[in-house]
Amino acid sequence: MQLVLDIVSWVLIVLGSFFVITGALGMVRMPELFTRMHAGSVTDTLGIGFLILAMILQAGLSLVTFKLLIILGLFFFTGPVVTHALAQAAFHEKIEPLLAEDRRSRMAVIADTKEGRLSSKP
Repeated sequence: MQLVLDIVSWVLIVLGSFFVITGALGMVRMPELFTRMHAGSVTDTLGIGFLILAMILQAGLSLVTFKLLIILGLFFFTGPVVTHALAQAAFHEKIEPLLAEDRRSRMAVIADTKEGRLSSKP
């Protein structure tokens, strides 16, 4: 039984490490702030989740497991909230995302045509 727990723990550790390293590389390789935040928050939350689950398996049923579950909950709630707050702060500072196409003007045209107005905007 201990061998199975060790194997599952190692698989979770390898998966968690992969996601954390991928998130770190994404933060270095992505072109602008918003995509960097996305790469970091999604992969780090998943990677930390796998790592903490591996630690829970190794700890067994004890007080340490309860503490690790609390830490896991904190990461799952605070990580996305912090990323959203950082994105909002960047947006309020007029840092705009780099888009391959400007979707805002297309949405204005779609809204105008739904209301029966014809717009000269492409």
